[in-house]
Amino acid sequence: MSFQPRMQNKISGFKVLGGLNRREWNGIIADVWDVECEARAGGHYLSDDPRMFIVLEAKGGARCNVRLSPDGRGSVQNDRQPALSYIPAGMEVWADVVDISYIRHLDLHFNLEILSRRLMEDLDAGRCDTPRLMFHDERFLQLASLIAAECLNPQPLHDLYGDGLTVALFIDLMKLNRSDARKRSPLASWQLRRAVEYIDEHSSRNIRLEELASLSGLSQSHFSHAFKASTGMAPHQWQTNARIEKSKMLLMKNEASLTAIAAESGFSDQAHFTRVFRKVVGTTPALWKRSRLS
Repeated sequence: MSFQPRMQNKISGFKVLGGLNRREWNGIIADVWDVECEARAGGHYLSDDPRMFIVLEAKGGARCNVRLSPDGRGSVQNDRQPALSYIPAGMEVWADVVDISYIRHLDLHFNLEILSRRLMEDLDAGRCDTPRLMFHDERFLQLASLIAAECLNPQPLHDLYGDGLTVALFIDLMKLNRSDARKRSPLASWQLRRAVEYIDEHSSRNIRLEELASLSGLSQSHFSHAFKASTGMAPHQWQTNARIEKSKMLLMKNEASLTAIAAESGFSDQAHFTRVFRKVVGTTPALWKRSRLS
């Protein structure tokens, strides 16, 4: 089963060398890029699917900063190479390449719905929603190198080879273990009310999982499981729905542009807003508003 990764980026100072090398397996897409970097190159990235960014090779210096906000909060700096980052779905990141002239990197895009069905178990919402920026792990790097080599292979091996490598990396990333499988109890009514009210009040910005967990006095993993047991959805999905409901009110109450409504509702731009709105509601914002006014 295939899927198309949905990603937006605004970059400067990068030049792709030789084009994209892509392989697709069941629920995972792997891209290998060779990129020439100008001094102080950088970019802003937003993906609808969780992904890993893995630096396989770099020339020049080794300094790269990854931020979770444009003003520098949540910044992580890497002074070694190579490095790995896991970015959850819907999380905005900013990257600054300080003194690197060339990068070969592997991007892995994960479809959690497909992978959950394949693995026949619910994925840990806490791990899926928790970013891991610029870390180092030799096992991941060994798997990533083999995956990248298969993407670049002019005579690819059997699909099960690459499929096995990527699924193995994903299982390790999510620390899936049958012995850990257990059902969580739902949140207490006061915990759920506090979390939902907080999400609704702050839905227009990125809410960190640890913020919500601290409101309930629970660990991030425990909170994620309990929230899903209470609502049937992960916290980030609830926030997406809250943004959509806010956008609906704005659509009906004023004549503001879709760009302005997108910004006020917490979406990165009009295209992102329209895509998510269509996915959740089943139609575009403009058509939805027209149907309500007719």
